[in-house]
Amino acid sequence: MPSDLLVSVQSLSKAYGLQTLFDGITLSFREGERLGLIGPNGSGKSTLLKILAGIETPDSGQAALAGSTHLVYLPQEDKFPAGATVESALLDALPPYHKDEGLSSIRDMLREMNFADLDQEVDSLSGGWRKRLAVTCALIREPNLLLMDEPTNHLDLEGILWLEGLLKQARFAFVLVSHDRYFLENVTNRIVELNRRYPDGYLRVEGNYSEFLQRRLAVFDQQDREEQVLANKFRRELEWLRRGPKARTTKAKGRIDSAYELKDELTATRGRNAQGARAGIEFEGSERKTRKLVELKQAGMERGTRRLFAGLDLTLGPGSCLGVLGRNGSGKSSLMQLLTGALKPTQGTITWADDLKIVSFDQKREQLDRKLRLREALSPTGDSVMFQGKPLHVSAWAKRFLFPIEKLGLPVSQLSGGEQARVLIARLMLQPADLLLLDEPTNDLDIATLEVLEDSLSEFPGACVLITHDRYLMDRLSDRLLYLDGEGRAEYFADYSQWLQMRARSAPAAAAAEAAPVPKPAPALRLSREERKELDGIEKKVERAEAEVTRLQQQMLEPAVMSDATRLKELYAEMKAAEAKVAAIYARWQELEALGG
Repeated sequence: MPSDLLVSVQSLSKAYGLQTLFDGITLSFREGERLGLIGPNGSGKSTLLKILAGIETPDSGQAALAGSTHLVYLPQEDKFPAGATVESALLDALPPYHKDEGLSSIRDMLREMNFADLDQEVDSLSGGWRKRLAVTCALIREPNLLLMDEPTNHLDLEGILWLEGLLKQARFAFVLVSHDRYFLENVTNRIVELNRRYPDGYLRVEGNYSEFLQRRLAVFDQQDREEQVLANKFRRELEWLRRGPKARTTKAKGRIDSAYELKDELTATRGRNAQGARAGIEFEGSERKTRKLVELKQAGMERGTRRLFAGLDLTLGPGSCLGVLGRNGSGKSSLMQLLTGALKPTQGTITWADDLKIVSFDQKREQLDRKLRLREALSPTGDSVMFQGKPLHVSAWAKRFLFPIEKLGLPVSQLSGGEQARVLIARLMLQPADLLLLDEPTNDLDIATLEVLEDSLSEFPGACVLITHDRYLMDRLSDRLLYLDGEGRAEYFADYSQWLQMRARSAPAAAAAEAAPVPKPAPALRLSREERKELDGIEKKVERAEAEVTRLQQQMLEPAVMSDATRLKELYAEMKAAEAKVAAIYARWQELEALGG
């Protein structure tokens, strides 16, 4: 093997029953590998990782590890011993040569992971913190090749950004399965898509996700052209066969044989290209013309003694889409329950339009009865459904969501997470809506289905509130973002990039506060009295300047302003000036602190 080769995969094939996942795959994984493994649900991504990790065996072919390869596998679902604490889980992960040193050998890593209590039981951790712990345990094992299956599952946006930063600085090679397109864009240098649409069963592209998209589009265009050429050739041969050759010469018999070979080739090409079929997602609006569907005024929510948010003003009208950001537990799902009426605000008011039709997607999918057969889940009232005023047989409805007829008898509990998500979307599509409340609708969906979901939501005529960790989906659909910090603050942003800038500005202050929780000493004598006074009051100055930016942003989003191009342009200039003022104050703050020593 070449010196930089970590794993070599030769002619690998795997099937479950009659379903072939992949066939004859040949790949290699080298040092410096930052590979994103993608593909439709059921294409075998997780299975391929398990074969590389030695957990499953292929039907044929082999995956050979180089002698220097230390491979660590991080599965989708985290598993820890019953009763384990954070500390015991970390100690169990330590390599033998670090056992005597204990946790002191990984002190720096623990500081980066931000675990507050090493004695806390793992079972009491949230899903996001369990995932952080699982990643930490994997890194402690010091792999030179790390396999990760959906590593962003259960992580909130802060957790995803943490993991991105970690992988960007990684000195080990890694292969990860993910449907998070921004994540793939930011951390990979190579993409492999498993898809039976490709002649080899996969497409490998050197580069990140955007480069992969360009290459895939070119490949699909070429395949479509090839299918069209074959179809035209076969049409001509079919016409010749129907006329019948005048003489059954050897040449004529050869042409007949070629015509049938051409038919087989066309059938195979069409079948392969059909592997790119996508779910038919289309939400139906109620066509209500009401300008205000829901309005919150100075709304607040509390959980026990904890304030989630306060002073929230929000108006949702047709054609609007609000994205909601925040850490796990910051109040995002509580806001959704507030909008449905399941919860009441602890302060302020909420008003709904008369006879408002609300359709909700629950991230836990509790609306699904997993004991039902797929047929009953898709069509609760019989063998057909009514969609957009027309009856559709359940088999046609199932096909729209990429379910083969033979699966209609399966219980929902036996479907994959992505398939269950498609069932829930299918049920929601049967309900005309004024307001869609979507709480993590993208979990377990493959990228092809995500793209269709985006297209459908972008054309939905009603209002939409979207909670998702999929930043690409959030950026494409939302006309504004609401950030909840979980400590009472609710703040609007124009888009994800603006929120990211705010986060970057506040990160140094947060890091300083963590590193030095004691009160700041008085400034050194190099500051004059006026400068010391300026430094003491500069934090309030920043707050006022940032509040002015927020005020201008909210004013720009008012319908009357958005329809007035001149006024919108004026406010945009004012907002840019206000943002420049904020930046200048921060710069002055740093200057004064540097003088103070």
